[in-house]
Amino acid sequence: MAISEPLRAKLNEQVTNEFIASQTYLSMACAFDGLAQKNLAARFRKQTEEERGHALKILGYILTQAGKVRLQALPEPPAEFPSVVAAIEAAHEHEQKVTRQINALVSLAEKEQDYATQSFLKWFVDEQVEEVEAMQHLAQVARLAGNSLLQLEAYMAFTGKS
Repeated sequence: MAISEPLRAKLNEQVTNEFIASQTYLSMACAFDGLAQKNLAARFRKQTEEERGHALKILGYILTQAGKVRLQALPEPPAEFPSVVAAIEAAHEHEQKVTRQINALVSLAEKEQDYATQSFLKWFVDEQVEEVEAMQHLAQVARLAGNSLLQLEAYMAFTGKS
């Protein structure tokens, strides 16, 4: 069964959103690497791949539903961040934004009674719960570390969250 044009357009938009997140997290990883935050950089490189995977998963779904994929140009991500804490807080805010985007997709699929897309999107709903919690926790730890990048790097190494 083909998905509706409005839902296809919104799913395509989400593909772009996920690629934007991937690029932004890669930029953050590079910035962290430049500050000798190797474990934090590794954590964000991993996040980069996760976001790219999300984009490809949605893209694949569009194709299986006889939909056309429309890849859009991506804006250049920020190259610098005011601080490590500000970057991580921005990542947390971004995950909250993605949650709202996924919820809007679920609402549209419900409105259209597209049960297959609702089922597909459930994975993303569950994933966003984990993503928001992980970034919220990391932001809290970064705020606690304050200006001590060494403490944050030690925490990342100790917890193995990279």
